[in-house]
Amino acid sequence: MAVYTPGQVVEETGFSLDTLRYYERIGLLEPIRRNASGQRRFTEEDVSWLGMVRCLRDTGMPIAEMLRFAALVRQGEHTIADRIALLEEHDRKVEAQIADLRQKQGGVQRKMRYYKDVLTMRAMLPDCEQAS
Repeated sequence: MAVYTPGQVVEETGFSLDTLRYYERIGLLEPIRRNASGQRRFTEEDVSWLGMVRCLRDTGMPIAEMLRFAALVRQGEHTIADRIALLEEHDRKVEAQIADLRQKQGGVQRKMRYYKDVLTMRAMLPDCEQAS
């Protein structure tokens, strides 16, 4: 079984060492095993779990919900329906965020078209003035 140093996990996941320690302290991450020298050693399973945490965090799931999800996972297979419900609710929130961003993106795109039109009109003005 492969083991990873904290530095390797930082590189793999993009989380800082402080964040990894915090996630372990609050219980989002299971207690990390240590070697004989007391240094943390992460397993493939730890790194995989952190990948899921990264996905949830990057999509805006609050820590309280991530903790709820982690608790459900640890409780076993009989919580799968509850996990699905939690993820479906989060997915609805992500969809709403995407719709909101698309609407705002439309405003940005309209403003870009406006400014491009202004530049085009300015470029045409000297030609119009010379023709008179």
